[in-house]
Amino acid sequence: MARRKKEPKSVHRENIAAAASALFLEKGITATSMNDIAKTAGYSKATLYVYFENKEEIVGFLVLTSMKKLYGYITSALEQEETTKARYDLICQGLVWYQEEFPFYFKTVLDKINIDFEGRDYLPEEKETYQIGEEINEKLKDFLISGIKKGELRDDLAIMPTIFNFWGMLSGLIQFAANKEEYIEKEMHLSKKQFLEYGFDMLYRSIQKEQTK
Repeated sequence: MARRKKEPKSVHRENIAAAASALFLEKGITATSMNDIAKTAGYSKATLYVYFENKEEIVGFLVLTSMKKLYGYITSALEQEETTKARYDLICQGLVWYQEEFPFYFKTVLDKINIDFEGRDYLPEEKETYQIGEEINEKLKDFLISGIKKGELRDDLAIMPTIFNFWGMLSGLIQFAANKEEYIEKEMHLSKKQFLEYGFDMLYRSIQKEQTK
């Protein structure tokens, strides 16, 4: 225990958050108590409150952590490749990795947007999560504009509506594939990967510029 006390605060917060994440996935946020989290993490309840004031702060920490990982996936995708299609494929793969690594937070991060930081109290993690989301949108905006300039994407695309439509369609497709994986394999004779690749290609063709013969 003495050695544990000497560990940085960030290590304790990560340990507690990891235990909470497993419980949230198993039981849901509402059914998970701070006592449950303390017991699973191996801390006393009093010690738990040294690192997190309440369960909401733990949730905010986890969502922020997952959003940072998503930012890293998308940034890496855009830096690794030059052609628009190759970059798009890596963005899609990054979203799949994100869903697999953070299944509980995948839908929350992509669906819920808090934009009110003036009229109510909020956690610092909430605002940082929002800011990272805006940075991701800026990178996707640059991606679309670059694709249009290269003549690889349609030049009539409305940038921000396109970004948000794709968030909805891609996240919905990935979540659907995760939920229906057994059905897809049994009835369609496709792996989840094959099913997603087919869907990703369909969506890309909706924004791809038709090549003149």
